[in-house]
Amino acid sequence: MESKKMLRHRANAINSDRKAIDPLLRHSQIIEDIDDETKVFGYYIRKQTTGIKTYFISRDKIKSYWAPVFLSFWILLYYGIAIPAFHQLPNSLSYQDEILHKDRFIAERAEVHLHKITEIGPRVVGSVENEVMTIAYLKEQFRKLKDEAKSFYKIEYDLQVASGSYIHWKMINSYQGVQNFIIKIGPKNTNSTSYLLVNSHFDSVPRGPGAGDDGVMVSVMLEVLRVLSQSPHHLNNPVIFLFNGAEENPLQGSHAFVTRHKWARHARALINLDSAGSGGREILFQSGPNHPWLMKLYKASVPHPFASTVAEEMFERHFIPSDTDFRIFRDYGKIPGLDMAHQYNGYVYHTRYDRPKIITRNTLQNTGDNVLALVRAIANSTELEDTEKFAAGHVVFYDIMGLFLVFYDESMGILLNIAVSLAAVAACICSTKVIASQVDLTVSELIKHITLTSGAQLLAVIVASVLCLLMALVLDGINVSMSWFTFSWLILGLYFCPSLFGMFIIPAMYFRFTRDVRLPIACRVKMLLNCHCILLVLITLTLTICHIRSAFVPMLSVLFYTISLIINLCTGFYKTSVVWMIPHTLVGIPPFLFFAYLSHGFFSTFIPMTGRFGDGVNPDLIIAAFTIVTSILIAGFTIPVFNLFKNPTAIAGVFFFINLLCIIFAVTPFAFPYTPETNVHRAAILNVRRTFRNEQNDIRRTETGYFMLPQDRRARSIIQKFGYTELAQSVKTDCDTEMLCGLPLYNHRWHKARNSGIWLPGPDPHFNQMPVLKMSTKNQLSKTKVRFNMTLTGPDHMGIFLRPINGGNISNWSFHETPLRMNWPSPYFIYFSYGIVTSPLEFYLDVENNLGNWSRSAFEIGIAAHWIHDDDFQTEDFKQFLASLPKYVDAIAWPASYDTWYF
Repeated sequence: MESKKMLRHRANAINSDRKAIDPLLRHSQIIEDIDDETKVFGYYIRKQTTGIKTYFISRDKIKSYWAPVFLSFWILLYYGIAIPAFHQLPNSLSYQDEILHKDRFIAERAEVHLHKITEIGPRVVGSVENEVMTIAYLKEQFRKLKDEAKSFYKIEYDLQVASGSYIHWKMINSYQGVQNFIIKIGPKNTNSTSYLLVNSHFDSVPRGPGAGDDGVMVSVMLEVLRVLSQSPHHLNNPVIFLFNGAEENPLQGSHAFVTRHKWARHARALINLDSAGSGGREILFQSGPNHPWLMKLYKASVPHPFASTVAEEMFERHFIPSDTDFRIFRDYGKIPGLDMAHQYNGYVYHTRYDRPKIITRNTLQNTGDNVLALVRAIANSTELEDTEKFAAGHVVFYDIMGLFLVFYDESMGILLNIAVSLAAVAACICSTKVIASQVDLTVSELIKHITLTSGAQLLAVIVASVLCLLMALVLDGINVSMSWFTFSWLILGLYFCPSLFGMFIIPAMYFRFTRDVRLPIACRVKMLLNCHCILLVLITLTLTICHIRSAFVPMLSVLFYTISLIINLCTGFYKTSVVWMIPHTLVGIPPFLFFAYLSHGFFSTFIPMTGRFGDGVNPDLIIAAFTIVTSILIAGFTIPVFNLFKNPTAIAGVFFFINLLCIIFAVTPFAFPYTPETNVHRAAILNVRRTFRNEQNDIRRTETGYFMLPQDRRARSIIQKFGYTELAQSVKTDCDTEMLCGLPLYNHRWHKARNSGIWLPGPDPHFNQMPVLKMSTKNQLSKTKVRFNMTLTGPDHMGIFLRPINGGNISNWSFHETPLRMNWPSPYFIYFSYGIVTSPLEFYLDVENNLGNWSRSAFEIGIAAHWIHDDDFQTEDFKQFLASLPKYVDAIAWPASYDTWYF
């Protein structure tokens, strides 16, 4: 006779019959004898004072060969439905289709614009390409639009040239003579003063053709303008198309428009079009704020929805290392709107490989269809006439695999989260009572099992998390982080397998070492699923309390599990050992597909972004953290089911073996992260001359060489591959002794990451011209205050670093007032650039010294000059150095100088 410890059984009511035994269980292995029980018609009856209970005892689980079938089913769903849904694009329309689709967006026309714009070359603020050639192209397109427009439309343009400044992070962003090309279209003789604003930018980063960022959106806007101007359908309100000439500087063009243009005060709503990738579908990742009517119109009008509150909240919390004009319009113009951007294939974003050939017509058609429909919907809406009347809080929004959009306001989301959570708790309680009644557990026994099972499930999540994070730390520690940068499938083995292993092995060990003769494995798995549900309920409620609208994500998982529970309870399937899995599996398909679709979008977006996170962030930790979240959502209600199959250790072994294979691959040269053109390593390299002066303005130190700022975690190991390890020097010593490390920091990101810079001694850039800083006048305003009037000439991109010394402080200046008003600590960083207007920068500084001692210098000033778009300034030595870099390196490179003076 078998030991009682080896028994597997299920308890049913006395009227059960043999047909009720699940077909996947082996009937031949029903135990023939058990103490205190008698075999009756093949079943076992134990007499109790309260009645008779029947037990169907089996020592086997579901046959093991069904396990790979079950696993393959989910894998097929992921690769067969979720991924294709993410990449689905509409068929594009060509010139030939225009005859039958006169009022449609024609992708081929937009493609022509894209090629012509990128053929101009990199369009950097201050360059001829940006300030002259692109403006000329836009003027030419305007003339064509006006000539071919319907007679009932009034179309006009304005070329704005503006100067100003604003605060960008901890930097003053100052600009002079930047240009915006603005087209307004609306019905003639209209009295409407409510305009829709559509914005994109035509400038690009240095060396970048800027096809994805943002030439594609400029092309879309031009084609949308053509369709609107030739359409027989009227617009109720005017639409402004802002072709922004200074977004990469950053965000200067939008600030110039919203604070200084005559049409800006009439803008009531915004559609902002930008990019963090090149191709694919554009995602709506910011809305409002507090204007749900915009989402209502988006849902009603766009044919290809792609939107997510998760993306919005991640962007707002700076998980995404980008910024858009949307923030400028929101903060400085109080204009509500929708922020949309391409995010696929971020590998080429801001590189010289951002070319039009990698952007398909289908991408243009997708974006064009959506933007055209959205422009018409908003421009013709009654809400546009009085937007404040419809301001009513935040919204929760997400698309269902590109098929349709779900959105509701935040208060409804809170109620929904609470209602689903309460329903889930009630369903779990009912199902637990059913389990207890089946096997005749006492209250104390039931509480014991629930407590232990909850602990096992919580421990499983903890172990899964620890394994993932530990893997990330180990790989980073042995300098093989980002092995998945090109081979993204490695994430499945490196991180998903440890996560799934942890989620599986802990409950499996718990089931193995705490066997209960009266509690079948099916019942224990059901209790485990209930415990996971309660865990998700707690997460949902916690996020809801914290006003995180992304709480809808765990809520959806809870919702569908609750539905499957209710179905099983109502049908009686819940009392079976296997049949309950059918509703559980079928109802689990929709959330699985949704989470797989969502997670694939995240990985497609964030994997390329890790190439520009800098070397201070371990990107493997980010990937590991999201893998943990994804595993809990995708597999949390699936992994426990594998305990029903025979040989569970073999299942755990599969996860372990795949993980081991991927680790071996990751540490070999085959998993090197970068490939030429498609998955490049970004390298910021400046050929620099640094000149430091003392208080008498005598030169005390001069250095020439290459300044490198690591762009990702593998940057330093890449420098070793360059062969410059012995020459490379850390800048930390200079950071301790010189103002802002004594480096020509380009912008706020470089300013923030300056301590991680690398200095490589090298040849002189040999400048033909240098920036000139002069003190034009020095006026004593009082005994303790002196005004210094300064004049600066130099290239179109410069940085001004300031710090008062010798007991003085800057009390006033001609720059933005915020740093002084808010008592920011020095040194101060002023970013300055100019476009079409090249006159010298004139500014003043008021320095106070309470002792009135002016015998020594009052302040130190450093000037960082950048020649970022003129290859003629690159020496042959610099060109040879760049040419010596591996082909997988995309160098963000230009000559620069840094000079200090004392006044």
